[in-house]
Amino acid sequence: MGLQVTEAVEWMEKINEKIHTKKEYLTSLDQPIGDGDHGINMARGFKEVSNKITKQEYETVTDLLKDVAMTLMSKVGGASGPLFGTAFLKMSLAANGSDTIDHDNITRMLEEAVNGVKQRGKATEGEKTLIDVWSPMAEYFKKVDRFKASEIAGEAKKAMENTKDIMATKGRAAYFKEKSIGHIDPGAATSFYIFEALSEVIEDGEE
Repeated sequence: MGLQVTEAVEWMEKINEKIHTKKEYLTSLDQPIGDGDHGINMARGFKEVSNKITKQEYETVTDLLKDVAMTLMSKVGGASGPLFGTAFLKMSLAANGSDTIDHDNITRMLEEAVNGVKQRGKATEGEKTLIDVWSPMAEYFKKVDRFKASEIAGEAKKAMENTKDIMATKGRAAYFKEKSIGHIDPGAATSFYIFEALSEVIEDGEE
């Protein structure tokens, strides 16, 4: 079982739906510790992603994810566009032209995504950023030997909720210091929806 281009398109479509549904919630997370526009920015970005990929024919998941990355980089404002764009760009490069992404592929793709975001954002684990979801998910995929759809969303949700207890030391939230504790990081919440969407696509494929 793996993700082919059709499933990868469905993954992006599900992300778009989730981000739009949760746009106001994501913005509410960003208001106490950020610019208050995270939900609006991410919704705009993934709408553009959806518009782009549904008008194209892709032979490989690599090509699809590259378009996703470039669209997010150009359409999402602030730091989120470059960071999420980098994550998808590094995944596209790690996919290495594959037309089907299996468990080993996506494990390597997530590792490269984490490394890329760390480098781009000059950040690491424990600083209340999207890395605090992507890194645990990369570690989770390394520990298991096959897709387990029922676990993916739960692992991502746990990682997202853990950001509530972290004091931000990167990004705009870092200005709030101790006051950032008690708030879920908006980028981590968006990341949760990305992995929740992935789990639903994989689940659909297993049925």
